[in-house]
Amino acid sequence: MAVRMAGRRSDHSRAEQRRVMAKLVRLPAAATEAIAALTSSPSARQLWPVHSVDDWGRDDHLIRTIAPLVRLRWQVSASGHQHLPARAGALLVTNHRRFAWSPIYVALSLSEATGRPVRFAGRPDTAPFGPALRRLGGLLRDPSEVEGALRHGELVVVATSITSHPRHAGLVDHLLVGAASSAGVAVHPVASMSSPIGRAARVEVGTAIRPRRKRRGPLAEVELADLIRHRLQKMLDELGGLRTGMPPIDWLGEG
Repeated sequence: MAVRMAGRRSDHSRAEQRRVMAKLVRLPAAATEAIAALTSSPSARQLWPVHSVDDWGRDDHLIRTIAPLVRLRWQVSASGHQHLPARAGALLVTNHRRFAWSPIYVALSLSEATGRPVRFAGRPDTAPFGPALRRLGGLLRDPSEVEGALRHGELVVVATSITSHPRHAGLVDHLLVGAASSAGVAVHPVASMSSPIGRAARVEVGTAIRPRRKRRGPLAEVELADLIRHRLQKMLDELGGLRTGMPPIDWLGEG
């Protein structure tokens, strides 16, 4: 009798295991069907379009959604964007003050002004900031990735080396300039300036820079990078500084 009862308990245990396994097998399929039904509904498609992310990872719908939040941080006045090509790619070189996040607000403001996606190079390759910035149009600061985007007709913002002065143009990476030369696209200096405590920011796009003479080899990239830096510094000198209306803070911004 004891052997018979033990056999029944064993059969019951095996049957319970089979039922649990069957549920586990059906669970992924049921979850997939539920997600598919949710995303295929008209209300879900209107809330978040399926094809809002482009080939480079930029989510246009996300950018439009957070645009009011971006304006709470930066109120950008953009000018000179008529110098940019309407369809072709171009490399945009902007100055970068410490803690200013200038590549991001330059890219977002010029994207709104031109009606074209504008990307920026310099996102990290680690989570969570890397994937998040990729959705905003971020690319790796890798000459090969920048060149690939330029060859496909994209506008890409790259920053100079970081400086502590708001009106100093840092060094320009000649490898990124070389990526633009290899892709055969124009290079534009972009002077940017923002208030460290306020929302005011300015972005001015300059005309395309062409070297005085055509050279071959790596020295051509170095010479063009140096020319871009001098043109950008001249634009910053002409742009002047932002004014908050508070003399002590304005004085600190000039230093």
